[in-house]
Amino acid sequence: MKRIAFHDRERETDEIMKLLDAEPSLITFIYGPINSGKTTMVSHLIKGLPDDYAPFYVNLRGRFIADYEDFLNVLFEIDEEGRVDNVTEYAKSILKDLGAVSGIPIPINLFERIFEKKDKSKDMFKYIEQFFVEISKKRTPILIIDELQVIGDLEVDDLLIYKLFNFFIRLTKEMHLAHVFAVTSDSLFIERVYNEAMLEGRCRYLMVDDFDRETTSAFLEEHGFTDAETSMAWDYFGGKPVYLIELANYEKKVAKAEELLLLRTGEIETILKRINELGGEIIIEDIKYSVSYEKLVGALKKFVDREAIDMNEVDEISKAFLVKKNTLFIDPLKKLIKPQSRLNLLAIREVVRNA
Repeated sequence: MKRIAFHDRERETDEIMKLLDAEPSLITFIYGPINSGKTTMVSHLIKGLPDDYAPFYVNLRGRFIADYEDFLNVLFEIDEEGRVDNVTEYAKSILKDLGAVSGIPIPINLFERIFEKKDKSKDMFKYIEQFFVEISKKRTPILIIDELQVIGDLEVDDLLIYKLFNFFIRLTKEMHLAHVFAVTSDSLFIERVYNEAMLEGRCRYLMVDDFDRETTSAFLEEHGFTDAETSMAWDYFGGKPVYLIELANYEKKVAKAEELLLLRTGEIETILKRINELGGEIIIEDIKYSVSYEKLVGALKKFVDREAIDMNEVDEISKAFLVKKNTLFIDPLKKLIKPQSRLNLLAIREVVRNA
């Protein structure tokens, strides 16, 4: 199996470094279609940061978070040996050896103290703020939470996500203490955040999309693709990194591309078939709605001769359903809907041709 090196995200990383060079002031949402390379880009960026910064990276992907305790266990990196009663003292003690960590370090006794409190959020935020204040005396804290939408519906007295946003606003816009990045591939979540009045003027958005044609060609050339193979790869997959990497590992590239298209076509056909025969429902803002087979097909048919459509061309139920099925992607800033990938676009066209 070939080892695929990180490839060209110069525009995005340059933009992030410019943000890091400035005083923290806004929450930054890094978003884009699934498998466009957001997490890979962030991980690569963290590794190359100068010592002026102290990154704290929390990845919620694949984590089961049903309550506050689950979230705390993911958010913090517990120091089993550390038993310090003073946050300032603890921050000073670990600062010189602090590298990139997969959570916010906390001595076990302080963590247990937070666990015991009735209002855990108050003590959790108080600890992080005090910890970052001390860290900021030597380095600039960066808090990165990947797949933040995982806790979008988690309620603790009120929705936890709103408590977090308020805290992020305090860290950035009010205190100018730490840079905060939220990474997500859930475009429904981004649309929801984008429309939240509480975040107006308090956040910015950075799109990490699939590679463009030039970047795709350069990437494939590095991995020995012929011109004909590069053209074929673009026709099937566009600039979707995950598929380009998959293709690079196979000698029979055309056969593999056809296999992946057949597989995705079958998946979309099955989704529609089940709705048509069994019906389906989706919950939007705590209300349950029925999904219409006819409207789903009608929405997909709009991509027969277009690669993107206006957000208002699809009803909200069909839009939400197809996004949740990782078939469509919403870009609320450009007010566009498009398939999650070139492969999805080809599969959609194949399916509606036979629908």
